[in-house]
Amino acid sequence: MSVINPVNSLVQPLGEMPPESVVFGRTDVMQAVRERLTKLAGANVPVLIQGESGTGKDIIARMIHTASPWRTGPWVKVNCPAIPGTLLESELFGYEKGAFTGAYGMKPGRVEMAHRGTLFLDEISELDLALQSKLLQLLQDGQFCRIGAQEDKKVEVRVVCATNRKLEQEIENGTFRADLFYRINVVNLQLPPLRERAADIPELVDYFLEYYNRKFNARAKPLSADLIGAFAKYHWPGNVRELENLMKRYVILGSEDVISADLKPREPDFFSAEIPLDGQISLKKVTRQAVRELERKIILKVLQNHRWNRKQAARSLSISYRALLYKIRDAGLPSNRTARRQPAESPTNQSAAAD
Repeated sequence: MSVINPVNSLVQPLGEMPPESVVFGRTDVMQAVRERLTKLAGANVPVLIQGESGTGKDIIARMIHTASPWRTGPWVKVNCPAIPGTLLESELFGYEKGAFTGAYGMKPGRVEMAHRGTLFLDEISELDLALQSKLLQLLQDGQFCRIGAQEDKKVEVRVVCATNRKLEQEIENGTFRADLFYRINVVNLQLPPLRERAADIPELVDYFLEYYNRKFNARAKPLSADLIGAFAKYHWPGNVRELENLMKRYVILGSEDVISADLKPREPDFFSAEIPLDGQISLKKVTRQAVRELERKIILKVLQNHRWNRKQAARSLSISYRALLYKIRDAGLPSNRTARRQPAESPTNQSAAAD
C-alpha cells in the first residue's frame, strides 16, 4: 500500500459565496442549521446534506469546508449525475496506464485530488451499487484502488455528500446500500425549502438584486411591495435557485412584468408523494409516505408558532413530550433552535443585512 501526495491540479475553486447573514437568514430552522454546521465543521466525520433541489446544498457544503481545519486543502466537487456511469469510476478513483483501451497514461482520480481536503459528492444517490461499494471502503479505512492497480492507496479526505432524494426510500427500492447510508449519515443537515423560510425572501431579493446589478453593470430598481408580497405567497418549486434566476432575469430585462407572470399561487397540496406511472402502486407505502410528509409539515409549523418550545408544541399537538422528540428526529427536523435572537424585520434592518 502506498501513501499518495496531494494533487492540486484540476481542483475546482470555491468561487464567490454569499455572506452568512444571507445564506442563513433569520428563520429559526436555518439558524438551527447554522448552529449545527458550526459544531460539526471541525470534526473529521462524513456529513450528509439533504433537501430539495435549489435549497443551497452546494453552498452549505462549501461552508463546511471553509470552516474546517482542512480549509487550506483542496476542495473537490463531483457532480455524480453529470458524469456517465461508465466514466464515473475512473473519474473518482483514477486509473493506471493500460487499465483499459484508451488508457495511455496514469490518471489520478478526484479522491486523490481531495487528499487532505474535502471531497463533495453531489447527488450521491446517482452512484451505482458497484461504486457505492468502493466508496464504502474509502469511508471505512481511508483506502481505495485505481482501476488496473495492484495495490490500495491511502488517502486522508473529508467526505461531504448531498442528495435531493430520500435515501431511506432508495434503500427500500434496492438502489442504495444501507451500510453506505449509515457511513455517510454520521451528521445530517436537512435544508428546508424556501416556502418554509419565507421570512428570508426580502434579504435574498436584496442580495441578488445588488449582486446582479454589479455583475451586469445594471441599475435595476428595488422590487415593489406588491411583488415582494407575491413572492411570500408563491410556493417556490425551484427554491432559492428559482428566486435567483428570477432576479437575474429582472436585472437584465428591467421590468417586473417579466417575472410576475411566473408567480401563480398554488392550491394547497398536502400530498406530494411520487406515484409510479406504470400502474404498480403500493397503496400502503404511498399512504404512509404522504402521512409522514404531512406530519412533518404540521410539526414544523407548530414548533415555529411556539418559538421552538417543544413542551408547548407537544401540548398543542396533544402528544407526549417524548413522542414529539421522536417525531422531530424521525422527520429530520432540528432538535432545537438557536438561542441567538434576530431583530424584528424592518426596511432598515433588511438593508443592513443585505449590505
